[in-house]
Amino acid sequence: MTNTARPSPIAWLIAPAGLLFVLFFVMPFAVMTAMSFYSGNPVTNPNAFLTTRHYERFILDTAGIFHEALWSTLRIGLVTTIVSLLIGYPLAHWMARMQSRLGHALVLMAVIAPMLTGIVVRTFAWMTILQDKGVINTTLIQWGLIEKPLPLMYNEFGTIVALVHIYVPFMVLTLTGVIGRIDERLEQAARSLGAGRLRAFVEVTLPLSLPGILAGSLLVFALSISAYVTPSLMGGTNVLTLPMLIAQQVGTSFNPNFAGALGVILLLVSLAIVVAYNRILARLSGEQGMA
Repeated sequence: MTNTARPSPIAWLIAPAGLLFVLFFVMPFAVMTAMSFYSGNPVTNPNAFLTTRHYERFILDTAGIFHEALWSTLRIGLVTTIVSLLIGYPLAHWMARMQSRLGHALVLMAVIAPMLTGIVVRTFAWMTILQDKGVINTTLIQWGLIEKPLPLMYNEFGTIVALVHIYVPFMVLTLTGVIGRIDERLEQAARSLGAGRLRAFVEVTLPLSLPGILAGSLLVFALSISAYVTPSLMGGTNVLTLPMLIAQQVGTSFNPNFAGALGVILLLVSLAIVVAYNRILARLSGEQGMA
């Protein structure tokens, strides 16, 4: 009798997640990449041929529209990530160190509550607040503080404000779990050795929370650079991001091949930034550990 190897229980548990990953990430990305190297749709157009002209069109962009859309996308993503980290870290630290279970539950509900509302609804809410006749400008004009509305919307400022509000909960939830696993006695030991509250935080808690900072930052950055609804509504015609440009190429210009090339370029550039960010944090973490 021959013994046949049977899949381990772990393999059966991983199989559904692996199947979903292949179906909803690997295959769409493979199709998008393949389309970006064809002159047309090879399924419906037998005369479609392999070419690199879509990438050449982006690289040799004389008008600078595509390059500006890329820089605008990355700039909005980076600023949104930094602001979300500056807001989310103190809140996450406060939640992780909160002794009252009731208080922790109430704050957690307050953080999660915006996520129960659709992105479109939250974006329209910010439009009613930041537009020329919105709550802020109307109030300031009635109080006599300004004579004309402030440009709070249809620019990158309004886009970033709305994106920060949408994605801060992701940063907070990621950091809360990491900070909550840091033993408070380590910081107390540092303070008992003469370190002040700030120095104990900088030299003990902050380095140990770098994995959470990395995970939260990468999550917020990935969501920000791929956002379409919020930049298109809050930015209007004054903000052009790469996801908006991709949607235009598919829905208006009917050029899915160039849209695929733009998607590949955005993914490669964002991966390069993610790798560089990961290495910088790893180096900082190593230096803190050696110190």
